[in-house]
Amino acid sequence: MWSCDRRRFLGLLAVVPLAGCGFTPAYAPGGGASASARPLLNAVEVAAPQTRAEYLLTRHLEDRLGRTSNPVFLLDYTLFIDQESIAITANNITRRFNLTGQASYRLTTPTGAVLNEGVVENFTGYSATGTTVATRAARDAAEARLTTILGDAIVTRLIAAAPNLPSAQSPAAPRP
Repeated sequence: MWSCDRRRFLGLLAVVPLAGCGFTPAYAPGGGASASARPLLNAVEVAAPQTRAEYLLTRHLEDRLGRTSNPVFLLDYTLFIDQESIAITANNITRRFNLTGQASYRLTTPTGAVLNEGVVENFTGYSATGTTVATRAARDAAEARLTTILGDAIVTRLIAAAPNLPSAQSPAAPRP
């Protein structure tokens, strides 16, 4: 019986330090992504894609931020994806590849004022042990995963910066 009380006490003791640290989850009321501080939702126009990878990144960013015909912010990016061989047999046959990606982004106003910018990087891998078709499908899937990872990193940084952005609302939205 005493051990149950001890577990409860230790559990409460572990939670107490978090109560005063000032941590606010991004999606909590008052957080950077909450409804009251979400100037990005349906207010960002993402740059038009030129390649398949850019299309995948743009699609993911629009899924997360929304799509608008009356942009308050413009999001431009530069995407670079490189492939490297990482598992090579003694016969010089590559069995595994890594795709490394880097996306630099810039959030601006329609007048060109830079509000936020940065660079995100990550990687993913795929196997090349199957047929040519299977290897190509694995590469395409890895590219889709990589653009999703990079898109999520961009959105996370934009959400973190949301409280510092101008409190402009979408032109279609009523102002208080």
